[in-house]
Amino acid sequence: MEAGDVAAVSAIEASVFSMPWSADDFLEMIQADYAYYYVALYDGKIAGCCGIRDIAGEGEITNVVVDASLRRQKIARTMLEHMLAKAEERGIGAYTLEVRCSNLPAIRLYESLGFLGEGVRPGFYDKPKEDALIMWKR
Repeated sequence: MEAGDVAAVSAIEASVFSMPWSADDFLEMIQADYAYYYVALYDGKIAGCCGIRDIAGEGEITNVVVDASLRRQKIARTMLEHMLAKAEERGIGAYTLEVRCSNLPAIRLYESLGFLGEGVRPGFYDKPKEDALIMWKR
C-alpha cells in the first residue's frame, strides 16, 4: 500500500465496518517501519487491503477488508496468502488476529489458512457490542 491508496482503502473500510479505520490511521501504519500493508487490485481499482504489524517477531493482523461488491472471489485469501508469505520472509513466525464471533465467513477463511481460535475478548467490538474471537497461527 502506498500513500495514494489510503483514500480508496479507507472508503472501503467505511463502507464495510461499523468502526472503520480513518485515512490517517492507514497513513500512520504505512509509514511505520514495523507494519506492512497490501492492497489487491481488481480491474485496475483497489478491491481491498490487509495489514500486519511485526510485534517482537509475531505478526498482528490488523485489517482485512474487501469491497462488498467483490466478495467471494478469493481476493481476501489471495491477499492473506501473499501477506503471510512476505511476513515469513521477514522472520515472523506466529500470527494473531481478532474477528467478530459472528463473522463466520471470515473465521472459516482464517481456519482454512491454519488459524485456530484460542480465546475470546468479551465486548471487544462496538456498534454492535460483540465479543472477538482471538485466533492464532503458530
